[in-house]
Amino acid sequence: MTVAVSDSTAPAPVATSPSAMTSAHATAPAMTPAASSQASITLGIETSCDETAAAVVKGGVEVLSSVVSSQISLHRKYGGVVPEVASRAHIEQLLPVIDMALHEAKITPQEIDVVAATAGPGLVGALLVGVSAAKALSLAWEVPFAAVNHLEGHIYAAFLEEPDIELPVVVLLVSGGHTMLVEMQDFGEYHLLGQTCDDAAGEAFDKVARLLDLGYPGGPEIDRLAARGNPEAVPFPRPMLRDGLDFSFSGLKTAVANYLRTRDTRKLSGQSDVTAANPPAATPATQGVTTADIAASFQQAVVDVLVAKTARAVQVSQSRQNTSVNCACLAGGVAANSALRVQFAEAMSDLGVRSFIPSRAMCTDNAAMIASAGWWQFQRQGSSELTAPVNPSWPLATAN
Repeated sequence: MTVAVSDSTAPAPVATSPSAMTSAHATAPAMTPAASSQASITLGIETSCDETAAAVVKGGVEVLSSVVSSQISLHRKYGGVVPEVASRAHIEQLLPVIDMALHEAKITPQEIDVVAATAGPGLVGALLVGVSAAKALSLAWEVPFAAVNHLEGHIYAAFLEEPDIELPVVVLLVSGGHTMLVEMQDFGEYHLLGQTCDDAAGEAFDKVARLLDLGYPGGPEIDRLAARGNPEAVPFPRPMLRDGLDFSFSGLKTAVANYLRTRDTRKLSGQSDVTAANPPAATPATQGVTTADIAASFQQAVVDVLVAKTARAVQVSQSRQNTSVNCACLAGGVAANSALRVQFAEAMSDLGVRSFIPSRAMCTDNAAMIASAGWWQFQRQGSSELTAPVNPSWPLATAN
C-alpha cells in the first residue's frame, strides 16, 4: 500500500520522536543473520532524492506498508530537484512518514528487527537525513542497521511482487541518474553487462521535456503527451543501437534540440509567448508535426534502444551461462513508462523468456525496495557499521 503524505496532513511523530532517538546505547547490537528468520521485520527508509519514504517489510518479500511523501510540488517551480530544498523537506517529513508506515503495518518499534536506509547513490544532504535517522533508530531500538545501495534496492523491487523470479536474471535498470544492464546471478551477486556512456535515459527524458516546455518531472509528462502523438513522425536517431550493450542518450537529446531549432525559431530569439500550448507556425520541413508527435518520436527512439539492448543482453547471458537465462526484468523510475513496459514484455516473449515488470509504485523511489534489499543484505553480511558513511556516487558492486 502506498500513501501520499502532504505537509498539511502529516501526523505528529509518536513512536519515532527525537527524544526516543537520543536515548541510545553507544553501539548497535550484534544480531547475526542466523538469529533472523523469514518472519523478521525490516523498516526501510528512502531519502536519496525528492521522495521521503518509509516501509515495513516482512521476510524481505511481504510489504506490510509503504508510505511515500512526494516533493514534486516543491521542486516543480524550479524545473528540477533543488538539493537544499529536498534535504529540508526530508527533515520535516521523515518522522511523520516513519510513524505512518508503522501505523499502516500495525507494527510497534519493539517488533522491528532491522532498520535499513539508502546510503547512496543520491544527493548527499538528502542521504544524510535518512541514514542519520536510521542509525539513531538502530541505537534506540537496539536492532541492526543496514546501509543499502539505492540501485540494488531498485533490483529487489521486482522480488517484492514476483518472489519466484528464477535466477540468473537480466535486469534493465533505468532511472533518472542511471541506465545499465545487469545480470543478477544470485542475491548480492551482479555482473555488469552495459551502461550509459553519458546521459541516463531518465535524464534525457527530463531534458527533452524541458525543451518542450512540459514541466517537471519530465518523464511522466512525455509519457502522457506521447500517447496522443505519432511515434513515426520524426525519425530521431537510435544511438548505438547495434553497438554492444552500452548506451548513449546525449546525442538523441541534441537531435531533438536541433529539430526544435528548425521548428521553433521564435523561441530561440527569446519570444516568451511560444510554448507547447502555443507553438509557432510550422516550417515546410515540420508541417503538421505536433509537440505530441515530437514527444512520441523521442520516446520511441529511447524505448527502441532500451529494448533492443536488453534482448541482446539476454542472448549474451544465455551464451555464457551453463544454464540458460530464462527471465528478464525492468527496474528503476523509467520502468514506469507505458511504451517501455509494453515493448519490453513483447520483446522478451519473442525471445521465449519470462518478463517481470514491477507495478509503477515499485518502479519509482520507495522504501519497500530498500527494506527488501536491506533484509537480503543482512542475511549475507550481517549488520552495517554505524560509522558507515553516505556515498553520493556509490556504484552497484559488480564483477565485470
